[in-house]
Amino acid sequence: MDDKNRAIGEMFSRIAPMYDLLNRLLSAGIDRQWRRAAVAEMSPALGGRHLDLATGTADMALEIVRQKRKPVFIAGADISPEMLRIGRSKCVKAGADAHVFFVRAPGESLPFRDAVFDSACVAFGIRNIVDRSLGLREMCRVVRPGGRIVILEFSMPQGRILGSLYRFYFTQVLPRIGAMASSNRDAYQYLPESVLAFPKPLEFKQIMLAAGCSSVTSRPLTFGIVTLYVGTR
Repeated sequence: MDDKNRAIGEMFSRIAPMYDLLNRLLSAGIDRQWRRAAVAEMSPALGGRHLDLATGTADMALEIVRQKRKPVFIAGADISPEMLRIGRSKCVKAGADAHVFFVRAPGESLPFRDAVFDSACVAFGIRNIVDRSLGLREMCRVVRPGGRIVILEFSMPQGRILGSLYRFYFTQVLPRIGAMASSNRDAYQYLPESVLAFPKPLEFKQIMLAAGCSSVTSRPLTFGIVTLYVGTR
């Protein structure tokens, strides 16, 4: 793990205790709907083996368990040990610990065999992977041919008025709320900066295609605040 990955992992470990609460507050609870929509795109419809990259506190992994039901197996990979600790605890409380396995690993170097998963997903984490293209290639490598690559990521709404309002909220309001709640302003300054630097949907679709995906689609959610990308291995 290189120094930049390590620094990102340490930053997320510092905000881990407040991460879920802030997600609910800052998204008004809509983040649950976004995850449900993403998991619905994963294959197969029931059961299967799935990779949840940048699993964080395991919200996405738990949604996979809820939708895919048993038998299902999920590998949750992340670079933040504190996020993984909280994710494990949540899975135990939900009775899902037999179905979710956690590993600390960067997205650029996944410790899994080729074509071992039916699908791979990453929710709000692909922009935190230092070498994004390599991370996408790794996701494609570990998914079987015909499997799904599903990515949920923040984006900037189109339209002058909505775009301007959202940009103001994202760059001025959100960092202040995050800093007051978590005493870590840097992390919530990093969030808007990383979103603004992220490729636009058409460009990111091309990056997914170059990494080994085919038939890549993108769908804006909640007026384009989030974009859902789906590709086939």
